[in-house]
Amino acid sequence: MPRITKEDKVRNRQNIVDAAGRMFRSQGIDAVGIAELMKEAGLTHGGFYNHFASKNDLAVEVCGTSFAASLGVLAQEIEDGHDEAGSPLERVVARYLSAAHRDAEDGGCPSSALVTDAGRQSEAVQRAYAGGVEGYLAGFTAEFLREAEAKGQTPDPDQARRRAIRLLGELVGTMMLARAVRHVEPSLSDEILQAGRDHALD
Repeated sequence: MPRITKEDKVRNRQNIVDAAGRMFRSQGIDAVGIAELMKEAGLTHGGFYNHFASKNDLAVEVCGTSFAASLGVLAQEIEDGHDEAGSPLERVVARYLSAAHRDAEDGGCPSSALVTDAGRQSEAVQRAYAGGVEGYLAGFTAEFLREAEAKGQTPDPDQARRRAIRLLGELVGTMMLARAVRHVEPSLSDEILQAGRDHALD
């Protein structure tokens, strides 16, 4: 048999993480079996344990990498500043509460895609999820403080933190509701998203 190089092993591991990210977010962690996952990754079932000690270890990594990608998008929006589409947070709300995000085949942002799963998984998975939540809250809080300064107001870190928690809660809750009814009541799902976009930053 041909020898597996270090590059092959790194690539195979990344294929597993990528496949698991899509499947965990779209189907739920418990709904995905290792055999199914490895088939999606283009690898054999037995090869899983060459990379991860358990499915739980994989779930921890997937949670961390999925949030890292989403937080990278948030950071870029903030860095881009205000443009014709609005402020950074206005763009974040519009993108998050969009039909495209709701219908994303890969499940979209882990904050809503994994919110129910996270509480049912191990403490390690919950910690990875909590780390992602804190990342969003830190980004939102910093932007609320920056907006206050730009308006000549005295920044209040406690108030900014509370606003950040409320904003994330509204984004996640709105997306979960919109997804829950989209197949049977698509117009209601659209209405929920629209209301969220209209009022998330009130």
